[in-house]
Amino acid sequence: MRVLITLSLFFTSIIIYAQEREFPDYRSKKENFLRIQEKDIRSDLASFAIGGMDESIGKGKLKGIPPTNYGNNFISFNGNNVKITITGGYFDESKHKLIYYNKVHLVKIDNKPYYGNYGEVPETTIESIVAVIDKDSIPIPASAYFDLYNPEFTYTDAAGVIKSYDGVYFSADKRNIYIYMLNRDKKGSYEVTWVIQDKKYLRRVVDFGFLK
Repeated sequence: MRVLITLSLFFTSIIIYAQEREFPDYRSKKENFLRIQEKDIRSDLASFAIGGMDESIGKGKLKGIPPTNYGNNFISFNGNNVKITITGGYFDESKHKLIYYNKVHLVKIDNKPYYGNYGEVPETTIESIVAVIDKDSIPIPASAYFDLYNPEFTYTDAAGVIKSYDGVYFSADKRNIYIYMLNRDKKGSYEVTWVIQDKKYLRRVVDFGFLK
């Protein structure tokens, strides 16, 4: 599965991408895989995230759980005493400040760069992430997803089967839980991993610029 995803994302023409990018990209790389300092987290993410592909050689994929339910605006996971639901919503332009480059390309929302169909107005949002571990609710702050748009919870393969790139993974020592979401769109894709450590939200890792 991961090999197919990698091929579809990375072996599309880089020249085409450069030609399409005729406006500034203000998105930060401070949260991407290469900036991870924690060796254990970095090693874990390299086993499943595209951003860590170069460091994935020899690493077995972490144990995880696939989606147990999904729809157009949500995806949920249930297993190993973990319940997680990501819920989407619709983007309402009237509630946001939109900043354009040359009055054509959208580059910031509410004065912040964003991910998901960069350069154009998003259609959907992430409204909430609900995580329950061993019956304990784990607060996931809005700052962990407020700038992530057009979430793509599922896709349909060539055979017409609905599938998902998303998943929940567990570190070998069971301290860390990783909530992974991959989003692909015509302006370049992004992936995000939310890290929960010892039943507390720790951080997120965001990589972007993958081609569809």
